[in-house]
Amino acid sequence: MSSEKNPIQKQPTIFFIFGGTGDLTSRKLIPALYNLYLDGWMPEKFAVVGMGRTLYSDEQFRGLLLEDLNNFSRKGKAEPKKWEAFSSNVTFQVSDIKDDRTYEEQTNTIKKLSSAWNAEPCIIYYLAVAPRFFATIAENLAKHKLADNPEKARIVIEKPFGHDLDSAKELNRLLNSLFLERQIYRIDHYLGKETVQNILAFRFANSILEPLWNRNHIDHVQISVTEQLGVGDRGGYYEEAGAMRDMVQNHILQLLCLVAMEPPVSFQADEVRNRKVDVLHAMRKFTSEEIKKNAVRGQYGKGWVEGREVLGYREEESVNPESNTETFAAIKFFIDNWRWHGVPFYLRTGKRMHQSSSIISIQFKDVPHLIFPSEAIESWQQNRLIISIQPEMSIRLQVQAKRPGLGMTLNPVDLIFDYSGTYNGDSPEAYETLLLDTMLGDQTLFMRGDQVEAAWDLLMPILNAWSSKKSLNFPNYAADSWGPEIAEALIAKDGFHWFTLPLKK
Repeated sequence: MSSEKNPIQKQPTIFFIFGGTGDLTSRKLIPALYNLYLDGWMPEKFAVVGMGRTLYSDEQFRGLLLEDLNNFSRKGKAEPKKWEAFSSNVTFQVSDIKDDRTYEEQTNTIKKLSSAWNAEPCIIYYLAVAPRFFATIAENLAKHKLADNPEKARIVIEKPFGHDLDSAKELNRLLNSLFLERQIYRIDHYLGKETVQNILAFRFANSILEPLWNRNHIDHVQISVTEQLGVGDRGGYYEEAGAMRDMVQNHILQLLCLVAMEPPVSFQADEVRNRKVDVLHAMRKFTSEEIKKNAVRGQYGKGWVEGREVLGYREEESVNPESNTETFAAIKFFIDNWRWHGVPFYLRTGKRMHQSSSIISIQFKDVPHLIFPSEAIESWQQNRLIISIQPEMSIRLQVQAKRPGLGMTLNPVDLIFDYSGTYNGDSPEAYETLLLDTMLGDQTLFMRGDQVEAAWDLLMPILNAWSSKKSLNFPNYAADSWGPEIAEALIAKDGFHWFTLPLKK
């Protein structure tokens, strides 16, 4: 790939990864950077500095990274020569985020590399650490003037961004007092997924969709993100988060914004993000009575998954035996604007579900008049557009067609765009896309501060109501099910049912 087509190659870059010895670094960040390197999407001059408290030599650190890279990279095991070339740019810095010497050593590293490269590098500070450390690191970066050049210095923050509205506002105030908004990259890996990005392309690059994309033609929208796994060893974190904080506040509301947003004037980052924020501001907030009718929660009990017995949530490690934390949430939202007024948006997420999948289903209204006899339409279904993010990556349109034969019998068929069948080669992982965008300074796929706050503001009435009232029927769904019965009732009372894609055999 020539540098003319790939501007990133001429931009020297330093990655400082706080939390360099953590799972996120070894399983996601390093494989992503290595794959970018293999595909020619890393700068010619770059350095990756892992930071942590453990006393590792550079060689020990590289060895640990290689072990996880071989297990988790989409490209498989690393070729020794290519890994050697890449890892020669990877070093380790023993650090304490509260110690001035940590940041002084960073300053020396930047000066040393700038001199060697004869150029001022782009510097990315990646906070792959627990949220309680965000403020300490940010304040010290500012104190030591490590991010004074807003054109070159960027800070990347992983979710969760705040625990509630107040803490999110407090963190935003702190960051905005230290950095410019264009330096702050609040990362949500869901937005880097190939099919998620394709929602924008599918909506705004095809003229046949826009005339139908409104309340006149769409009956309702469903967004389901379900997981077959339980909480595993994340019980301590999940007790503080729950399904709403872990999935709805970020991933699922982001998907809703992409589906519901107005067409942006351009593909500039802030223009796209402005339209997303508009959606959140237009969403109807709940009163205490409306919460009971439009939001349901659940918690999984023990059961059997793929032939093995699994624990219920309250029996998981680091979980309170009388926990009130939800592992399932389903909500019915409305967006009060001209495009979507009266169209329900159903959101669902849960752990220990029957299937791991992320699906957006857009169901269109029925034809105004049926001209076919009843025997011809026994299997009649309304048209549906299905965007599958996982396990398969596809976009399918369900329409009615005549079945072959002498009679006029109709049945639904799928018009499918399947990534695996259309394109050769692997799709990049979400972190590859987002790390490249960070290097390029493109914030389109990153959350802005006001968007984070608007999402929290929308959900706080539900979170407050659930935390103040203990559920007396937890656990209320078995492992390997589709969630509690009340979730079915939530959508069934409107005449709909939750949509699921059949499992591939």
